[in-house]
Amino acid sequence: MLTPLWPQRLLALPFLILGAWCLVAPHMVERLGINPEYQHLSTTSALLMGCFGAQAVLGGLFIAFSRWTKATFAIYAAALLPFFWFNYYFVFVVPVMTRWMALDLVSNLFMLGLCVWGYRIAPRSLVAADD
Repeated sequence: MLTPLWPQRLLALPFLILGAWCLVAPHMVERLGINPEYQHLSTTSALLMGCFGAQAVLGGLFIAFSRWTKATFAIYAAALLPFFWFNYYFVFVVPVMTRWMALDLVSNLFMLGLCVWGYRIAPRSLVAADD
C-alpha cells in the first residue's frame, strides 16, 4: 500500500545525494556548477560548499524521518517555488551557475511532483494518521 512515507522519503533523496556530493567533492561541485569567472577553488570555498552540503544532508534527514500531513506537503511545495526563479536568474540572467544547474532544476521539479503526490495521499492531520 502506498503511504505518504513513499513521497516523503523520495523528497529526502535530492538533499541526501546532492548534499553528500557537496561534502565529499566540494571542488568538483564548484567546478561543474559555477562558471569559471566566479570560481574560487580555495579552502574557503570548499568549506562553504561543505557547509551547504551538511545543511542539505541535515534537511534530508529531517524530511525523511518527520511525520508529514497534507499541510506539510502543501507548504513544502509552496516553499519550492522561489528556487525556480533562483535557477532561472543565476543561469540565464546573471550566469554565475553553469548549465549543470539543470540538476537542481530537475530535482526541484521532481520534489514538486512528489509534493503533489504526497498531498493527495496524506492525512489531513497527525491524529488521522494515528487512527
